[in-house]
Amino acid sequence: MTGGLRIGILISGSGSNMVALVRAMQTGDVAATPALVLSNRPQAPGLGKARDLNVPTQTVPHAQYQTRETFEAALDEALTAARIDLVCCAGFMRILTPGFVSRWEGRMLNIHPSLLPKYPGLDTHARALAAGDSRAGCTVHEVTAELDAGPILGQASVPIAPGDTPQTLAARVLIQEHRLYPAVLARVVAGNREMLVL
Repeated sequence: MTGGLRIGILISGSGSNMVALVRAMQTGDVAATPALVLSNRPQAPGLGKARDLNVPTQTVPHAQYQTRETFEAALDEALTAARIDLVCCAGFMRILTPGFVSRWEGRMLNIHPSLLPKYPGLDTHARALAAGDSRAGCTVHEVTAELDAGPILGQASVPIAPGDTPQTLAARVLIQEHRLYPAVLARVVAGNREMLVL
């Protein structure tokens, strides 16, 4: 069962968060339609997963564009052509320019594997371990021009265990990502942007 807003999902890799979002829409847990899965990498494994779920896919390979602006213009054109209402970044590994973000401001979400505002950017799990933190987790936030700094819409956390590595911690956080992102999307689609804590 799908309906309501048309959701575009941007991926660069395996697409596991994309799958969680699409399944939540297809079961009716999120009252929206997965209208497009778009990747900047033609070989992204997530594209095949999206096709298996009967979601339209498209690629806009960033390497084919000379500037970030021309790449993003093509990205914007694809989203607009698919009549996308709301964009979900799900492992999309391109930093977007303020110009692109401004066009989608308030209509673009991202999931980040740390408890923001801690550890924006990369290597979040290694940084949490190096800092001796007792908990790690993930955050869904609105995308703004400043990297990983938009309004926080939801967080889920896990305890850091003795002997954790970045890989074991990432695996536990990923389970929470798959719970958190659909739950936050359901609330946003319903007009609720209060912070959700799982």
